[in-house]
Parts: sequence; structure tokens; C-alpha cells
Amino acid sequence: MFKYDDIINDLEAQITGDSCREGDKLPSIRDLAARYNCSKSTVIRALEELKEKHLIYASPKSGYYVMKRTAKRKEEGPHWIDFTVTAPDPDIFPYLDFQHCINKAIDMYRNDLFIYGTPQGLPTLIREMQRHFASYQVFADTRQIFITSGVQQALTVLAQIPFPNGGRRVLMEQPGYHLLVDLMKVYGIEAEGIRRTAEGIDLEELERKFKTGEIKWFYTVPRFHNPLGTSLDRSQKKAIALLAEKYDVYIVEDDYMADLEQDAKEDPIYAYDRSGHVIYLKSYSKIIFPGLRIGAAVMPDALRESFLQYKRLLDIDSSMLSQAALELYLKSGMFERHRKKLRACYGKRSALLHECIIKNKDVGAPKPFVYQTPSQLGMHTFLKLDLGVNVGLVIKRLEKKRIRVGTADTCYLPNFERDHILRLSVSSVKEPDIREGIEKVIHEIK
Repeated sequence: MFKYDDIINDLEAQITGDSCREGDKLPSIRDLAARYNCSKSTVIRALEELKEKHLIYASPKSGYYVMKRTAKRKEEGPHWIDFTVTAPDPDIFPYLDFQHCINKAIDMYRNDLFIYGTPQGLPTLIREMQRHFASYQVFADTRQIFITSGVQQALTVLAQIPFPNGGRRVLMEQPGYHLLVDLMKVYGIEAEGIRRTAEGIDLEELERKFKTGEIKWFYTVPRFHNPLGTSLDRSQKKAIALLAEKYDVYIVEDDYMADLEQDAKEDPIYAYDRSGHVIYLKSYSKIIFPGLRIGAAVMPDALRESFLQYKRLLDIDSSMLSQAALELYLKSGMFERHRKKLRACYGKRSALLHECIIKNKDVGAPKPFVYQTPSQLGMHTFLKLDLGVNVGLVIKRLEKKRIRVGTADTCYLPNFERDHILRLSVSSVKEPDIREGIEKVIHEIK
């Protein structure tokens, strides 16, 4: 990450936030260089990029000023505080950067983007993805990388293709990804669950289920689990990889929030796989914006041909325009800058979420829920409620106060015993609203 990237992110946050108004003058180049402890040329380069984004303009012999916004700020007043939204915050979508990449992609690939592509994906994106995946400690051959129309398409293909181990059942964490639960029901695929808690997965129970010889693949979200918000520790990830090899069970690792990882030493399960039993999935919908609909899958050699065959029948190829734009976005360094911005933004929200829960949970009596601070703070978390708490009533009372919360009921398989929990997400909740919202949520539970 270059110094000017830090300057761009910081100034952009001020300009698009509440600390700057239209027409405000920015500090001088000399003052900015002193503030960020860098050269004037670095500051000028950052300011020129902000000009290209139409966030500031230069006035000769005067300085740089905040550009007049095309959209009006939301009026102050009553509004909803929504802890049920898990999609990324539209206010931090990289609209201008990605628009630039789309325009450039059309210029560069105009003869290739508007015809059928290849089922595996745009070759130049696959090569860039190979380099990009190495930063997650996922080292794969280009033949193993497939570009998909979101992770959902990859899961749909995996649910249908035959596996070399002859398994016929899918094992899922409970609670787990709600759309995968729906997928199992719609396609009539046999599925069973294993409980996921704040501590992770019971490895002895996992081994018992693997021993049966019926498990085709096991789906897990290793870090920043939705809806629990927890992450598996290193020992659990290593153990899962070893059990997969021992019992010939494939692991489908959905690492969709890898980009929010703050600890560079935390690796995915894939990094511990020595037998070709881990399928690594990565989504860009949650980190850039949902409408991109681009994901990537790293397939073991034993599954490449069947995955390619089934994927070809689903959509021929994923959007070539989106693929080309993503390639340029990754290659240019824009993605890395956006990732750093997201980490900072969501890191503050996550820390505030957990701070507010801890602050309010022990105030007064009674104490009708349990909260366990996770080892890694994510955008999602949960409160485990006493059985005597009427969740439906809590939800209705909070709606009258313009606050939305939800349960995790849709995240369970039909016959699996549900936990009595309230799920909370701050993906789209601004920091000032987190304090007010959590205080009211806990008050209503009590």
C-alpha cells in the first residue's frame, strides 16, 4: 500500500462524511505533506486522483476545494436502524473507481467482451486472480481457478456433480448460509447439520459424521461467520483439513469475508490442505458491491472436468464485462486501496458494536441473554436469549422504535434444533446509530 493511497482514503472519508461541506477549502499542499509525513509530490498525486473522482477541484493560485455534490444529504430526523441487513454499505461502494475500470475494459477488450467467452472465465482475469489469491495463502494453478456468477453458482454446481468419494449427503454448519439451506430443499439433496457455536465446531462430532462414508462435502465459513460472526481458530482449521484427508471428505470453504482479516498470519483451511480435498470459494459481491455477481472457485484436480461441464450448461460463461473490469480493478491497485478502506470502516463499526453490547448487558436486571466476545470482531454477532424471552414480541416492540432485528431461523435445516438467538449486523448501520440501537435492543430484551 503506497502512502498516497492512505492520503486518498483519509481525505475521501472526510469529504464524503460529515466533516466537510461543499466549497470547503482543503489544507495547503505543504500542510498536508506535514500532516501525512510525506513529500509534496505524493500529496499532489493524491489530490489529482481525487480531482479525477470529481470530489475536489483546483482553483488557480488559491488551492483545492470540496466539489459540489450531485446528491443531497439525507435530512436529519427519524430513520430506521436496521440490524438485519447483511449486504455491504452502498455509501462505501467504489462507484467511480469501478466505472473507470468498466470504461477502460470496453476500450481494451471491445472485440472480446460482447461475444461468448469461456466457461472457465476470462484468461487474463484468471491469471490476475492467481496472483491475487496468493495474498490469501491460496496457491493454485490457473487450470484450477474458475470464475463463477457469484458463489451461489459454484454451490449450485457442487451440489449436482458426482464426487470421487461416492458420498451422497452434504454436511452444513448450523446455523449456516440460508441460501444453501434453500438450495438443498429445492434440489432435494440430502443434507444434515453440525452445530457451530461461539467456540467453533465439535471436532469429535465432525469426525463421527465423516466416518460414516456418506458425506460428499462439508460446507464451512471459516472466518466472520454469518450469522454468528465468529471465526475458527488455527488448530480447528488444521484439524478439519486432516480429517478431510483421513476420511476422503471434501471441504467447501466459503471465505467470502477474507478481505476483512486483520491478522496476516490467519490462513484459510486451504493453506493446510495436503491432499486436494479443499474447494476454496471467494466472493467479490460482499467486498465491492452485490451487483457485480463475480466469484471464484479453486477446484481440486479430481473435480475440474465435471465442474467445468456442469457450469457450461448453467450459463455458458459469466459476464465478460464484469470480469474484464474486475481484472483491471485488481491489477491497478484500486482493490487494495478499497480493501484497506473497508477494513478501517467496518473495523470501527465492529469494535463499537461489541463495546456497546458489553457496556449495556450488565446494566440493571434481569440479564436474560448470554454474550460471548469473539476472538475476532466481525460485522455480525448474536445474543443467545433465555428461553423465556419472546423473540417475536421483542422484534415487534423494536419496530415501533424504528429498529429492525431478526432471528437466525432461516439459517437452519428444517429438522435441526434452532438456537434461541437474536442476530445483529452492522454492515449498513452507521456508527452514531450503533450506540443508540444496541442500547434500545438490550433494553427491550430485558
